[in-house]
Amino acid sequence: MKKFMKITFLGATKTVTGSNYLVEAAGKKFLVDCGMWQGKAELEEENFQEFEFDPKEIDFVLLTHAHIDHSGRIPKLYNEGFKNKIYAHKATCDLCALMLPDSGHIQEMESEWKNRKRMRKGEKPRDPLYTAEEAAKCLQIFEAVQYDNIIDITDKIHVRFNDAGHMLGSSIIELWVDEEGKTTKTVFTGDIGNNDIPLLSSPTMIEDTDYLVMESTYGSRLHVRNNEKAEMFLDIVAETLDNQGTVVIPSFAVGRTQEILYELNKLKDIRTDEEFRHKYHTLMKAPVYVDSPLAISATEVFKENMNLFEPEVKAEIMKGDNPLEFPGLKFTRTADESKALNEDLHPSIIISASGMCEVGRIKHHLKHNLWNPKSTILFVGYQAPGTLGYNIVNGAKKVKIFGEEIAVNARVEYIEGYSGHSDQEGLMNFIYSFISKPKHIFLVHGEAESQEIFKEKVESETGIPVTIPEFGETYDVKEQIEMTHKIERKVSKTIKSEIIERLEKLKSEMNDMDQYVRQDVNNENLRDEDIFRINEKIKDLEKQILNVIEG
Repeated sequence: MKKFMKITFLGATKTVTGSNYLVEAAGKKFLVDCGMWQGKAELEEENFQEFEFDPKEIDFVLLTHAHIDHSGRIPKLYNEGFKNKIYAHKATCDLCALMLPDSGHIQEMESEWKNRKRMRKGEKPRDPLYTAEEAAKCLQIFEAVQYDNIIDITDKIHVRFNDAGHMLGSSIIELWVDEEGKTTKTVFTGDIGNNDIPLLSSPTMIEDTDYLVMESTYGSRLHVRNNEKAEMFLDIVAETLDNQGTVVIPSFAVGRTQEILYELNKLKDIRTDEEFRHKYHTLMKAPVYVDSPLAISATEVFKENMNLFEPEVKAEIMKGDNPLEFPGLKFTRTADESKALNEDLHPSIIISASGMCEVGRIKHHLKHNLWNPKSTILFVGYQAPGTLGYNIVNGAKKVKIFGEEIAVNARVEYIEGYSGHSDQEGLMNFIYSFISKPKHIFLVHGEAESQEIFKEKVESETGIPVTIPEFGETYDVKEQIEMTHKIERKVSKTIKSEIIERLEKLKSEMNDMDQYVRQDVNNENLRDEDIFRINEKIKDLEKQILNVIEG
């Protein structure tokens, strides 16, 4: 019987987290990514479920980059018996050495908080997914590689890591498998970077592949162009500071924070007119705080890996202009220093993790600024449905933070152009760049609606067949792609209890919606964007209700 490479999709299927793909080829079983599920409660619960494979049987792991939705379950994999090599770019290894123990620390803190809640309900406590110490142990099996070198994993499996331009060390992985006297090539994109990302090079264009496993986060969207987003950023910040307010920027500790620092430093080069000078002077007078120990450490890793920066940035560095340093930039490491920021009434800019406002110091800054009409909450990255950041961006009038209801009176802005992901145009250009186009494309890492739009565009404009895998589907990778198996997962008791909890939350949200929609919709002074946000919020609630029903 003829053997074919098999790919089983075990994460980032019709969602944007939990990247995890099991590949069986040439007598080996290996993973591409082993990421954490993030966002809604039922997604996060997936992290505690058993792997759909025996970790002891996995021969190696190929890691596209360090972001937790791609790397976050590696300590769990290690704890459960995997002790072989994890291949990743050198910068990814450096960042994982920071990010995985930090993730373990977060797991410990959340477990402690949730266990107190469980015990009050008479439920049994549960151990954290892994600890900071356990996460540190798995770092010993990381094998650092460089871009552009073909690595012989075995005599029949060969890989090459290429710069994905998404974050420091991010990779598009080319995989060659020799089997049955034939070589089959598959490309795993990981996350494809936005061409306008400061600091980093543009994504590598790949010449050929037989099959493509491709991210599709922004498959239905176009980003604001780089020159526009910089000026939008300056306008928002300057107006807030002139109003004696605080600008709070929820930002991912690794990647986005460093890009914002670079942009802040470079704004001076955009224009020289008087209006711009006033805004820039306003910006430069205000202190810029990076309030995240992880972001601070990650910034040091960026400084150590400046060889990966785009040529223009490297030229600036050679002239002595460090793009990650400027007057007014301050780093706060301790909890006391962080608390002091919310006691200081002077206008300032606070950059703090996490980017979706789910964990970390950002929640404290939101608690102290969301109610204040002088302040601005400026979002610069993707907000997954179900997260605190998503609710704020989509027009919530009130949110709960640390169990306290906080009114959203602050100005809320979202500049999409700072995304680390390619938009629809960038994704299409990546496909067009193939000299020999793929026989088949699998779309992963995207919301279902966005993926369907992108699938239709790809098929209509290129003629390449596209599959959007469901969780647990196994495909034989051959001339005619065939789904040969599907894992059916049972809903855990924990998820069932979460559903009951979500129903109660939805009741409360529906009551709030009923009140302010009736008040606002007929208001003649209501802005179009406010009506849009109300409509999007209603749509989101509808989706949540359907999710609960389909539970």
